[in-house]
Amino acid sequence: MAQVFAPGADIAGDWWSLYHSPELDALINAALAHNPNLQAAQATLLQTEENERADVGVLMPSVSAGFKVQGGQNSTDSVAGTGFAASTKPLPAYRLYNASLSVSYALDIWGGARRGLESAQAQTQYQRYELEAAYLSLTANIVTAAVQEASLRAQIDATNQVIGDERQQLGILQSQLSLGGVAQASVLQEQATLAASEAALPPLQAALAQARNQLAGYVGVVPGDFHEADFTLDSLHLPDTLPVSVPSEIVAQRPDIQAASAQLHVASANVGIADAQMLPQISLTADIGREAINTGDLFMPQTLLWSLVAGVTQPIFEGGQLSAKRKAALAALQASGAQYQATVIGAFQNVADALSALQYDALTLSAADTAADAAAQSLALTQAQYRLGGQPLSAVLIAQTNYQNAAIAQVKASAARLVDTAALYQALGGGWWHRSDVAVSCCGVIP
Repeated sequence: MAQVFAPGADIAGDWWSLYHSPELDALINAALAHNPNLQAAQATLLQTEENERADVGVLMPSVSAGFKVQGGQNSTDSVAGTGFAASTKPLPAYRLYNASLSVSYALDIWGGARRGLESAQAQTQYQRYELEAAYLSLTANIVTAAVQEASLRAQIDATNQVIGDERQQLGILQSQLSLGGVAQASVLQEQATLAASEAALPPLQAALAQARNQLAGYVGVVPGDFHEADFTLDSLHLPDTLPVSVPSEIVAQRPDIQAASAQLHVASANVGIADAQMLPQISLTADIGREAINTGDLFMPQTLLWSLVAGVTQPIFEGGQLSAKRKAALAALQASGAQYQATVIGAFQNVADALSALQYDALTLSAADTAADAAAQSLALTQAQYRLGGQPLSAVLIAQTNYQNAAIAQVKASAARLVDTAALYQALGGGWWHRSDVAVSCCGVIP
């Protein structure tokens, strides 16, 4: 089947549905609902969103109210110390009521608080794109594992077919040996060939079990509780039209690039925070309240208390801490810039690798199909000629080996096209912008 590239074509959010496999769709839906890594990423995103909401309050005044009741009794000696006559009777106990309202506000003259909020918003965006990347990786890994399972099943079937043919051939040789028609050496050769084919089967079966266990992990269940349908190459249909995006679209579509961009934004905001910490900090505080010895007098004019305080704090000597923190923030900004560049280059490399692989996969599969057909015909012809005495046993053994290798290569080539198709969709971003199963960030996209 030929695949056609469609430059500029959009990518569906459920791109895996193009394989037209209900079993694959059901497995991915179960994984999206129950995968613990996704749940952890979702919880982390929620954490950063709540932290962002908390940081919004930094730009607003802080208002607090209080009500205090104080009880006490002064000693007669303390009264005598003030110049009044001492009394032998204890002074009466008293209560003092205080109701107050306090307002404080830190003037963000240098933008430190705003840059802090900007950093929190960028951190939220980073976690959102990390969640999108986790979704994309999970779906692509499930498709790859499903294809791997189907490939292993096909390899096991091909190996079992070869083993069956070799057992039949061994039975014929053993009958001929009993009649004196062949030498013992021929029987031993066929037994050795059969044993080699049987030895190739357990590793394939072990790999198949591991592939099933891997799928169980993606779904979020233990292997013993995994009962999803088996995958075969016949149940997975190769998408015939593949999208190709221009570089500018790849930058916007790849969640890892967007996450790296958000990290760069965080690092830039942290430099602004470090700069602001080296400059004067101005704060305003206002307190108003009333104080009385009984609640009935608490709101009388003479019980009014108030104060207004303005303060300026300028760091003078911090042992080089603020300067070092600013230099560290600048270094982190440089590192984030380099990491962003590396991520973009890696993304372009992923797309180029996937396109190249798909281009050569078709050629490889075509050659593998031709080789498998030729090997099957050669084996059938050689076996027929051997029965008629026209070919030695060694020719049959060689034809059997060639057929087994060709059949396995054909299966692997078919699986490679399916896997590399998934790799292309992953490299192009996987259409996450069309999905609605990830909640939009609380404060929107940072311009």
